[in-house]
Amino acid sequence: MDRRMDTESLPDGWVQDHATDEEIARDRSVWEPFTQSLRELVDLTIRSEADLETVRAAHAQLLAINERLGARVIPGTYGVRLGESSGRNWGNAIMGVRNAIAPPLDIATDGVGRAWVDFTLGAAYEGPPSLVHGGVTALVLDHVFGAAAGADRKPRLTGTLTMRYLRGTKLGVPLRAEAHVDRVEGWKSFVVGHLADDEGTTVEADGVFILPRWARPA
Repeated sequence: MDRRMDTESLPDGWVQDHATDEEIARDRSVWEPFTQSLRELVDLTIRSEADLETVRAAHAQLLAINERLGARVIPGTYGVRLGESSGRNWGNAIMGVRNAIAPPLDIATDGVGRAWVDFTLGAAYEGPPSLVHGGVTALVLDHVFGAAAGADRKPRLTGTLTMRYLRGTKLGVPLRAEAHVDRVEGWKSFVVGHLADDEGTTVEADGVFILPRWARPA
């Protein structure tokens, strides 16, 4: 996000965060491995063949952990917190450092209008047996498309997203999603892209992403 934007005009959920880069790095060093362990727990919950007594014992431990973590919580959602030089959207469902359902994706951009990411999806994202759920592929492409449209560090939100599923996307193999801005008309960016597995393209898509009113110049 463009740090020059007037933060007083931001909608609910976008807040100024006075944490320093050093404080953010410290928080990340604790929360990132913690959340990764939760992702591993989700995977094990699906695939474990532990006996029921072991599961009951683990459940009791989880209840104790939930009680400890629940002693103090923020109201609502994490939102986006704007720090010294960047924003933290650590609750995000695709890239959230503190969100165990996020794969997470580390999306790269060219700073102009292109975005891409290499990743792998495991058992937690299954739809048909051994294949990625179609809604998850849409979730991934929606975020990568938004990153391409917002590569210039100005937020652009989904207006439309049209998916064309060519075949199933495999679980457990290297995947790549790519997107680029095809053209811009006023506040609208028209984006095209695709998702591919180790055998080629599985999903093609196009969408319209819009610069929200609160982010437009006065």
